[in-house]
Amino acid sequence: MKSIRRKAATAGALAVLVIGGTLAATAPASAATTGAYNGACGTGYEVFTSTPIKSSQTTVAATTYVAYSSADKQWCAVTVRSKPGARVFMEVTLDTWPTSSTPATDAGSYTTFAGPVYKDLPKPGLCMTWSGSIDIYYNSDKGLCP
Repeated sequence: MKSIRRKAATAGALAVLVIGGTLAATAPASAATTGAYNGACGTGYEVFTSTPIKSSQTTVAATTYVAYSSADKQWCAVTVRSKPGARVFMEVTLDTWPTSSTPATDAGSYTTFAGPVYKDLPKPGLCMTWSGSIDIYYNSDKGLCP
């Protein structure tokens, strides 16, 4: 009798684990969801790349979007908060690398996004760099070399 109860209990526990694992595997990763690009750069700007700013291994607190306008021949960057809320320090910067020109920066206390900031195409031999921050979290990247 004990053997039958033990097998039933084991089968029930395995069923709960399998169902729980299936639900966990199919649940959306809401903690990692990023705020969508908000069009702050203006008409004609299309997102070229983005850089997440994580506040933990799985939570994206904000994302820095880099967009380009072929009509304006300019790059634009904006840091968008994943979940708008109370004012918090946010920053976005566009610059050139390996030689810095005049960085385009917007920093302040914002509820939703920092920016937009704009830069012309980098000169030959230079690449565009961008960075963003929210609260104490920061991330940067470089690329976009002509």
